[in-house]
Amino acid sequence: MASTTRVSSVLFLLAAFTAGASAATFTIKNNCGYTVWPAGIPVGGGTQLDPGQTWTVNVPAGTSGRFWGRTGCSFNGGSGHCDSGDCAGALSCTLSGQPPATLAEYTIGGTGNPQDYYDISVVDGYNQPMAFSCSTGVGLVCTYPSCPDAYQYPTDDTKTHSCSANSNYQVTFCP
Repeated sequence: MASTTRVSSVLFLLAAFTAGASAATFTIKNNCGYTVWPAGIPVGGGTQLDPGQTWTVNVPAGTSGRFWGRTGCSFNGGSGHCDSGDCAGALSCTLSGQPPATLAEYTIGGTGNPQDYYDISVVDGYNQPMAFSCSTGVGLVCTYPSCPDAYQYPTDDTKTHSCSANSNYQVTFCP
């Protein structure tokens, strides 16, 4: 009987902990007149988006990562090459893309953290126009390499924005 009580207590605590942490949904849309192969790490991997298509990715609370668009890609199965943003020739990325790559960077709040953080970065170069917004914060747009909404250099500390924890996000290529 004592072990049943302990198991019940552990399950209750686990459920209470999990209830405080939820996922954020990222909707990634290709508004370009060409195919984009968006990629994301540590969540997402990668896919192909033809013009007008969307890709939805759920990102767990407590995750920091990035999404970017790859261009000029050719894949045979799961391997190939992209002209920009290539990640070692993989369709489903497990590491960052090679410059140039316009980045949508994020940190999703975890248990006890009431804030998410997000930004656009061109520190790794610029390869295509991007908009990035959260459901409770400022919309960012970067349509040229020196856009004012994007990090331009590594210590450009004024470009990070916050929104309520576990908000939903929209990344749009060619806004």
